[in-house]
Amino acid sequence: MAEPFSLYLHIPFCTVKCGYCDFNAYAGKEHLIPSYAQALVKEAQLWQKTTVGRSVTTVFFGGGTPSLMPVEEMATMMEGFRATFDILADAEISLEANPGSLDEAYLRGLLELGFNRLSIGVQSFHDEELEALDRTHSAAEAGEAFQAARSAGFRNVSIDLMFGLPEQQMASWQESVETALALEPDHISLYALTVEEGTPLARDVARGRTTAPSPDAQADQYEWTEERLAKAGYEHYEISNWAKPGYRCEHNLTYWRCREYLGLGAGAHSYLDGVRFAVAALPTKYLELVDESWQDLQSGGEMKMRQVVSGEPITPELAMADTLILGLRVVEGVELAQFQQQFGMDALKRFEEELREPFEAGLVEEVGGNLRLTRRGRLLGNEVFARLLPD
Repeated sequence: MAEPFSLYLHIPFCTVKCGYCDFNAYAGKEHLIPSYAQALVKEAQLWQKTTVGRSVTTVFFGGGTPSLMPVEEMATMMEGFRATFDILADAEISLEANPGSLDEAYLRGLLELGFNRLSIGVQSFHDEELEALDRTHSAAEAGEAFQAARSAGFRNVSIDLMFGLPEQQMASWQESVETALALEPDHISLYALTVEEGTPLARDVARGRTTAPSPDAQADQYEWTEERLAKAGYEHYEISNWAKPGYRCEHNLTYWRCREYLGLGAGAHSYLDGVRFAVAALPTKYLELVDESWQDLQSGGEMKMRQVVSGEPITPELAMADTLILGLRVVEGVELAQFQQQFGMDALKRFEEELREPFEAGLVEEVGGNLRLTRRGRLLGNEVFARLLPD
């Protein structure tokens, strides 16, 4: 039976682009939304022959702010995707959402279209922190958005929070976590603020207008939160993610387990048939190239995936490194027997040199036939991952 795959849809539109964000997102382009929805359906149809016989297990709308897409456009897309791909009846269908763009009527519309998981980008329950992050919603609106999701009927709702903000005190962070826990979300994602090159935040730090996040403060916040969420009954299943039993994000597990996925939309990335590739990032260019590819398909001539602007085949060496790097993000780690079966090689021997210092520093450990990060290793995971990357 052909291997199933996951489907990712990139929605690059935002009302305001946050100062810390280096994602492929654009403010003030909402007028493109109707044509963009049509282009996503066309792009899906370009891949129909390639994916025939393979089912879709998860669908994820990321961004940007996918919740800016009206229900009518969502309906157009979901109808097109279901006509093109074999989306399983029990597929996890997720939407990333900004609290300021949610209301109960909109959420009911999403449920009717088959959406069954919602990820709400709260980031903080303090208005002054939200303002510093350029978020357009208030703390009160964040709570209201969560309650609207529950009232609409969503039974799988995640909250995103961000820690290590400039000047953020431990007490403030703890209050945000406690406020989130009081809402009883099914899943919680926690992300450390990072200063990404080329962002307004990076420029403000360079000019002394704000301070860079403190690694020590971030570590203290992370360790406190690990203990607090465990007491609240959440499973820590990936470096940045916690879930109640049965509520892990299946779509993201696709990435961490190196399973295949097809990304549609401006700047989307894919891993399909052993090749990793990316789509043109600029929305207007994406629309132009998808239309050209679509015209090829309609004319019956040679079809070129013009919107795909880069790609590389995954060599065995790169596949092994990816399996370790992504697998180590999951708390259970990498099953060494499965690695041996897949690659015909002992991971500990193949990466003996790369793993020597992480073992000695107590960042990784072998437990029950699995290679995994230690608790300290989860704080310093990037140091381990950098050693595993091929030259």
